[in-house]
Amino acid sequence: MPAQNESETKANGDFPERSSRPSRRRLWVIGLTLVCLLVGGGYFGVYRPGRAQPTSRSGQSRPVPVVTANARSGDLPVYLTAVGTVTSLNTVTVRSRVDGQLLRTLFQEGQTVHTGELLAEIDPRPFQAQLTQAEGQLARDEATLSNARLDLERYRRLVDEGFIARQQLDTQVSAVGQTEGAVKADQGQIDSIKVQLAYCRILAPITGQAGLRLVDPGNMVHANDTGGIVVLTQIEPIGVIFTIPEDSLPPVLKRLRASTPVAVEAYDREGRTRLAAGTLLAVDSQIDPGTGTVRLKASFPNTDGALYPNQFVNARVLVDILHNAVLIPVEAVQRGAQGPFVYVVRADRTTELRNVTVGPTEGGLIAMRSGVSAGDAVVVEGADKIQQNARVEPTSRETAGSRPRG
Repeated sequence: MPAQNESETKANGDFPERSSRPSRRRLWVIGLTLVCLLVGGGYFGVYRPGRAQPTSRSGQSRPVPVVTANARSGDLPVYLTAVGTVTSLNTVTVRSRVDGQLLRTLFQEGQTVHTGELLAEIDPRPFQAQLTQAEGQLARDEATLSNARLDLERYRRLVDEGFIARQQLDTQVSAVGQTEGAVKADQGQIDSIKVQLAYCRILAPITGQAGLRLVDPGNMVHANDTGGIVVLTQIEPIGVIFTIPEDSLPPVLKRLRASTPVAVEAYDREGRTRLAAGTLLAVDSQIDPGTGTVRLKASFPNTDGALYPNQFVNARVLVDILHNAVLIPVEAVQRGAQGPFVYVVRADRTTELRNVTVGPTEGGLIAMRSGVSAGDAVVVEGADKIQQNARVEPTSRETAGSRPRG
């Protein structure tokens, strides 16, 4: 009988304890999954940016606060920026042109000297002695020449009277010519010594800044010395050499060949502070085939000494001016898969997404080729929280900037 009851129980499927536990676990798992989905979906729907706006108690979406700026029409300069090196327009290593002892130097290191100023002196006494000797030789040869000319006149009268042969007259004519040549050689020797004597006074060949002294007084200097006495570097005006890509050369050449000078500005290494303003001086005669660039040289007055030789600067060349262009702040332009776009706030305080075509950028402003008109209010802050047709609470940038902080 017990065996029969057990088989009947199995046949009827009466296992209450074993069958109830798996079904309760499945219910708990399903319930927890639904709760997680509801919580995650609610969080994603509320906090996902650009998909939905917060709603008020009445059920209407609350406007999103944004900052706007009005597009305006104006002129935008177009610059070409390149890294350059400040270089002196003239650099001279002052050397001695004669051999001798350096007596003294009359410049201060770092001093600005002008053309013709006395920089140093070399002992002139050896050359003065040579000059005296050459002048004595000249006096002797001039006396000989004078006597030879008197003899020549006598020989001519004697030949006319037939007292001497004509050969003696020809010989005297030759002697006078030789003496005249000796006198000219003496005069040339004197002039050469005077030039060397003048070289004992070393004058500044250009106006520039004197560098560190390379030779101290008392040392012997020679005409073939390579080091020189001092290096003079022209500071005012000064040049900047920089390179641009060959594709950017045509607009530069177009402006250079025009009658108006091409403006060039020099900025510091970080490109934030303007150091000097000048003009384009020249373009190299050929393009470097290895780099595909061409060198340009600009000239700067540099009266304040802001530029120094071998200094690295950022050179900006004015290549064009866009007249009556539609200008908006750079931060108003957003980038997406469809390309650049902006949010424009309509009169009813709703947003409109517009695809735009952008132009050059300068000074925090960007030129709009299409998509925005002058007077449109574009969103410059808060664009990541809105979407098409979103309700916003706009505040103009001028009003926001005038509010006190803190």
